[in-house]
Amino acid sequence: MTAQYVPVLLTFAFAATMAVAIVGLSALLGRGKLSHPRKLEPYESGMLLIDSSRKRVSVKFFVVAMVFIVFDVEIAFLYPWAITVKELLAEGNRLVLWEGFLFLLLVAVGYVYLWREGAFDWARRGGEQ
Repeated sequence: MTAQYVPVLLTFAFAATMAVAIVGLSALLGRGKLSHPRKLEPYESGMLLIDSSRKRVSVKFFVVAMVFIVFDVEIAFLYPWAITVKELLAEGNRLVLWEGFLFLLLVAVGYVYLWREGAFDWARRGGEQ
């Protein structure tokens, strides 16, 4: 029975060894004491920043991110259902089809709600605060 856990333990040992090795090599080959202050400045795509990296960001960017996460998670739940629905219907389980339609209806209701609230109207909300 314990022989079944040997591959898992070897995987954990390998992952721990790699993590320690990467952190150790980073400390050895990283910035060290020879780095120049210019190298420590933040940059974006090889260009120096024009504005401060501590400036305020509008809430609309976070709203867009949250809407994306909500719909992304819903699709993550829909994908396994779509893969197994054919097998479940072949077994005579018709309830799974109605559950899928109910789920899609709830996603559509959420989409319509966000649409009516103006979450997708970035042009109108772009310049207003």
